Amino acid sequence: MDGDAFSGFGNGTQLDGKVLQTFQKSFVQVQDILDQNRLLINEINQNHESKIPDNLSRNVGLIRELNNNIRRVVHLYSDLSTSFTKSMDNSSEGDSSGLKSDGKAGHKRNRPG
Repeated sequence: MDGDAFSGFGNGTQLDGKVLQTFQKSFVQVQDILDQNRLLINEINQNHESKIPDNLSRNVGLIRELNNNIRRVVHLYSDLSTSFTKSMDNSSEGDSSGLKSDGKAGHKRNRPG
């Protein structure tokens, strides 16, 4: 993953290294889970095509594991969204325009120098 992917936006907002590390860690976790899901789906399909009773029974557990993995991905994306929103809000509060992300004027004064 490119380290500059979130380095700047059209409004000049910069994200710090800690935030980027958190995003990268979460994206790696998501990718690992999705890779595991691909393997699970392949095994489920093979078991289904075989029509062997033991393999079909095994699919019950594999499908449960797949569903749990999907829940984990949803949770990770939810956490990512929350973290991103908070980091953008924090960045916006330091914006030189004096406007917060909600478009309302902040109560901070910009001091020269």
